[in-house]
Amino acid sequence: MGAMPDKINTSKVLCYIVRDGQLLVFRHVDYDLEHVGIQVPAGSIRQGESPEDAALREAHEETGLSQLSVARKLGETTYDLSPYRYEIQHRHVFQLRIHEPTKQRWPSQELHDGQQPPTRLECFWIPLRNAHVLQAGQGALICAIAEE
Repeated sequence: MGAMPDKINTSKVLCYIVRDGQLLVFRHVDYDLEHVGIQVPAGSIRQGESPEDAALREAHEETGLSQLSVARKLGETTYDLSPYRYEIQHRHVFQLRIHEPTKQRWPSQELHDGQQPPTRLECFWIPLRNAHVLQAGQGALICAIAEE
């Protein structure tokens, strides 16, 4: 077996958007759940961007929602994506408030700043108690909300 590639370290945000005991999640329309799972809005922090601003930007880009605010920072976690990708993510986890009505399910898409084709998403609400279904350690700090 060959040498393992060096792992890169990245700075990310995770967004828990919660309303009435429900957590906003999404699935990738064009990929099986077995490959990408159910996720919360998340993504990279850009150069010069604060984690709070990155959280609001990523949540908007992935859900299409524009009336969001940061309720609080829940903490930080580290997650090793290996062997899927040789990357260690340092994650800033935020609880966001939503200030607009939504349906139970709606289509969305991530545009990737026009750098690649859009990714089709379906956003929907699940009971907060079911957040254990989140992929890749995304539910690591959900207990901070569940214990309120």
